[in-house]
Amino acid sequence: MLEVRDLSIHFRTGSGEVQVTNQVSFQLRAGERVGVVGESGCGKTVTGLSLLRLLPKPPRSRVTGQILFEGRDLLALSEREMRDVRGRSISMIFQEPMSALDPVFTIGYQIGETLRAHFKLSAREARERAIEALASVGIPLPERRHDEYPHQLSGGMRQRAMIAIALACEPKLLIADEPTTALDVTVQAQIVDLLRKLSERTGTSLLFITHDLGVVAETCERMITMYAGQVVEDGSTDTVLKRPLHPYSSGLLRSIPRLSERKTALPSIRGRVPSALEMPPGCRFAPRCSHRVEACGEPQPVHDVGSHRVRCGQHQALSLPGAIGSASPAGHPAQTVGAA
Repeated sequence: MLEVRDLSIHFRTGSGEVQVTNQVSFQLRAGERVGVVGESGCGKTVTGLSLLRLLPKPPRSRVTGQILFEGRDLLALSEREMRDVRGRSISMIFQEPMSALDPVFTIGYQIGETLRAHFKLSAREARERAIEALASVGIPLPERRHDEYPHQLSGGMRQRAMIAIALACEPKLLIADEPTTALDVTVQAQIVDLLRKLSERTGTSLLFITHDLGVVAETCERMITMYAGQVVEDGSTDTVLKRPLHPYSSGLLRSIPRLSERKTALPSIRGRVPSALEMPPGCRFAPRCSHRVEACGEPQPVHDVGSHRVRCGQHQALSLPGAIGSASPAGHPAQTVGAA
């Protein structure tokens, strides 16, 4: 349903044009749930925004490559044509609902606005559909919440309202950008469970952008790891959790806190994600990688290993620990990644 080919995003800054993603490619089938993981600054959110063409207008940004949705290249559509796609065919749950929701309009008005933009509905019909949307995401007393403002709702309620807006027009693809950020653990689990059940019931494809590998393990069928603006690994979630092929994916999985003896050091990835202004010349992860060799100084192509894809020339020689069925460096068995 969705095929992203060689997507490169550039932003204009005071220091000149900066490339923030480099030839990002992946596919998404109808009804499939895919998680996109990586540290902050790896290009996850900007990739999601580019799918709906919500980046700054040229010349402040420049996007090359192709975004094929049901055979149509979204980058080639006019702005008028994109307005028909946004909300109707592809929707997005933004990272922070308090800033994404308009504080001067009621929740019901904002859901109705999405419905009226794509369907010819009377005010009464729009209200009924909006109340149904609120009820479908588990908001109690939806008739009352319909007439309330964002500040009158809790964080979990606001996030559910954002999901209701995104799903009101029954889109074919839902992009969820960190939908559990700043929520307590109980509400996180409820939101994740809600998204999974909605996807299963409606057949909506889900692109789940998150830092939480536990959420990916519980929700997604496939896992894409991004680092420094590139896709470095793409494989089924179970496969990556058991035997990651890229050192960065392995490092993320090993950094998950585990039940172990006290005073046991938690493995971590040294250093930080490089700035877009200071990208390493070869493998972008090489400066932080304990497995680097001389060949890592050259740009790394993507290798196909069955249905698995990895951007690492050493993948055949490495046996990297994952999160399931492997041992931690301290010799303690790794526990299964759980739900948020």
